[in-house]
Amino acid sequence: MSGDARLWCDRLVRGLGQHEFDVYALSRSERQENEGWLELPPQVRRVRTAPLWSTDDDGPALGRRARRRFREHYEELAAVLCAGDAPVRGPSVSGESTPGTIVSEAAGSARPAESSEPVSAGPSALPGEASAVVADRFANALYGLAELARDEGGLVSALRSESAVRALERACRAPGALRSAREARVPDLLTVAAHVERALRPLSLDWYEDDALGSVDLCHATAGGTAALPGLLAHHFAGVPLLVTEYGVQLRTHYLASADAPPAVRALFAAFHGRLAAEVYRRAALITPGNTHTRRWQERCGADRTKLRTVHPGMEASRFAEVGEAPDRADPDTLVWVGRIEPAKDLISLLHAFAEIRKEEPKARLRIVGAPAGAEGAAYLGHCRALAAQLFPDEAEGVHAVGDNPVSFEEIGGPEAPTLPEAYASGTVIVLSSVVEGFPIGLVEAMFCGRATVSTDVGAVVEVIGGTGLVVPPRNPRALAEACVTLLRDPERRERLGAAARARALELFTVEQNIAAFHGIYLEVVSHSPVRRVVLDDTGEPLPFAAPAESHVPGRWTGPTAGPATGSVAGLATGFAAAPAAVPGAARVVARGGPRWAAGAPVRATTPLPTTEAAR
Repeated sequence: MSGDARLWCDRLVRGLGQHEFDVYALSRSERQENEGWLELPPQVRRVRTAPLWSTDDDGPALGRRARRRFREHYEELAAVLCAGDAPVRGPSVSGESTPGTIVSEAAGSARPAESSEPVSAGPSALPGEASAVVADRFANALYGLAELARDEGGLVSALRSESAVRALERACRAPGALRSAREARVPDLLTVAAHVERALRPLSLDWYEDDALGSVDLCHATAGGTAALPGLLAHHFAGVPLLVTEYGVQLRTHYLASADAPPAVRALFAAFHGRLAAEVYRRAALITPGNTHTRRWQERCGADRTKLRTVHPGMEASRFAEVGEAPDRADPDTLVWVGRIEPAKDLISLLHAFAEIRKEEPKARLRIVGAPAGAEGAAYLGHCRALAAQLFPDEAEGVHAVGDNPVSFEEIGGPEAPTLPEAYASGTVIVLSSVVEGFPIGLVEAMFCGRATVSTDVGAVVEVIGGTGLVVPPRNPRALAEACVTLLRDPERRERLGAAARARALELFTVEQNIAAFHGIYLEVVSHSPVRRVVLDDTGEPLPFAAPAESHVPGRWTGPTAGPATGSVAGLATGFAAAPAAVPGAARVVARGGPRWAAGAPVRATTPLPTTEAAR
């Protein structure tokens, strides 16, 4: 789970005090598990974790019958992956608009000459009936493996075995297989088999019994793909309804991550994650994308439109209130960029755009505030510094003055930008130059600060900005420069746009609206898809009407004399999950793979919950 998703998950759990949560977490790396703890809120009752990056136990060896069952199900899974015409379509891999966008300010005004309508991201879709057959074959193979894993205590060793690799090889060589799959070499097959084993590792977990996910009223997966698998299996084994929230589509992430892989590996990765996404969307009771960009991907991957409900991520507005409510005292000639430094942010185009800006506004200055993202980010930052030194040699007002570069590179916590709000407050225009972006957290923060913005038309930028900022095409330094110059020269327009941006952010993107939306969704899903369980009385006899519908709604009828309250929500995402509520009138939510909480409260937590560093 990315840092932004982790923060959202943490805020959601802390804000839903009327529910109880059990947290089920999948970690992607050892670093995640070693990054520390967060104190648990009182509504989190229990934490369970499992690593995807390694395993200490290969599980039991399979007997002859079990090996035959495994071979049958795995061969069916491999055959579906290698079959032609995978029913996965989506926006372009970058997911961004094509050249031709013109600067737009008001909603409904000039829009991209060629909008970012979804186009094929893979093989063409199958006809409806054939697609349903393929989806059923994938589901049968997946659940067959899951049932075998539960019967045998795990499938880790079988999924790593030579038998799995040979089954994959036979499927690739079979008539009708994808042409790219037929070209797979042994190293490609080993890579794909290892990837599938890691992705299917949740099948071998003991999370699906009656004392865990099998006892919950709702599973909330806070990401798709492998993170949603426990919720999918809880639905299969126990009929638990599944709620899926995505603020970035996992399928798109895998497309981007495998861009440099051999064609056969890339095709099989895409097929596996496409089938898995389609199955998750098919079984989900509701799907809550965080923005329209994500929603388009989900629709193209098979999500039913009637199940989709956009819920924007909630952000803490109070930390930016002082800047947003105070008069603008920033240097009127300063542009500010804030974010995580990496190639996707396209600071190279921003620096070239600033060179054009300086021709029109010689007093303009650019502050780049952010830290590099890993080794790649550090190398990119070095390249940007070198380009800035080349484009803008140190300038001095006189022969005896010290030269100064109009571009500065800073980090939050430094003397010029001690805090994030102060970084935004230091500029009169906030700039976003990305070529790839999901939900633009930095733009929302700038809007909370009441700042006018100039952004590239990528991801959910237009949806977030609405009519409160200027939008230009990505990778177009000239358009970016013209928009910035326009705002630098018009202080009244800047003030008007900044005020409108703050009002829009406070209306749509606060923690409060996010929590209220999910509280209503939890109750709606539980009321529409109740889990049928037999509740026994003290003598062991079935207790009729033990869990009436009212037990999911807080009120006096759910008091101690009204019988047991059974509302519970389970979260998965790496996600959430929940079991019957022990508190009258409350839903117990179990969260899996979301934020990292520490055993600071009375919960059964044996290992730390993973997290990733915050990303902007």
